[in-house]
Amino acid sequence: MLLLGVLGTWLTWGFFVGSGPGQRLDEAAFSGSRLGRRTLWNAAEPILDLVSVPLLVLVLVAAAAIALARRRWILVLQVSLLLGGANLTTQLLKKVVLDRPDLVESISLRANSLPSGHTTVAASVAVALLLVVPRRARPVAAVLGGAYAALTGVSTMIGGWHRPSDVIAACTVVLAWAGVSTLVAAVAAPESEAPGGAGAGAAKAVAVLLGLGSVICGALGVATLVRIHDRLGVVAELMARADLATAYVGSALGVVAAAAALFAAALIAHEIASGEVVRTGGSR
Repeated sequence: MLLLGVLGTWLTWGFFVGSGPGQRLDEAAFSGSRLGRRTLWNAAEPILDLVSVPLLVLVLVAAAAIALARRRWILVLQVSLLLGGANLTTQLLKKVVLDRPDLVESISLRANSLPSGHTTVAASVAVALLLVVPRRARPVAAVLGGAYAALTGVSTMIGGWHRPSDVIAACTVVLAWAGVSTLVAAVAAPESEAPGGAGAGAAKAVAVLLGLGSVICGALGVATLVRIHDRLGVVAELMARADLATAYVGSALGVVAAAAALFAAALIAHEIASGEVVRTGGSR
């Protein structure tokens, strides 16, 4: 997860920011986000209003309370690493490390905005809650968390705050730090809950469904990117409403795919790291 997160962030920036074709694809989706904005913003604004520093503090306090109830203080360390690491990394990448070269003339937003800070907060908070809840609640937490992260990411696109690549990069940053927190769980004492059973089976089933959803949405998103790329080979800039809508919907599918993959990986990896899937006869 750590390596995939680092590689995914670098590849996302390298293509969508560091190359002309990538910038043009990103700009097409960004321009398409203006379609229906006045109507969709009524639903997107309340979702974005939830993202704030107080939300991070609230999750840390909630994690400490749950850890105390479950006698699992290692959870506080995991959540602190995840929230602090992911959000600090996003701000450093966006403001210090990464730049945005001028490769395309018709760009609406020239400043670097990758990764998305709002999406990083939402995704890291949702993964943190997945880590701290009891095993039985993890499948539900993964589904709800993935939906919340995806909705937040798409909402930033609706508002014209971020490009699709910014949102996907935020998911890969959180994936990397979810990997770090999983390493902490792997070296800690196994959880005291009985291994196997319905909880582990549900986690596997939900992880498979999330993974399948990620593959389907990702394939549709890639197919859309290829179509828009071919279209941009004919015209310098997309102007037709149908083309802009296609780019916009395809990029939204890519965001859903990234969020689903993140929570599928976090769910199954945490199950394995905590010893609840691989332990069968009392051994790890």
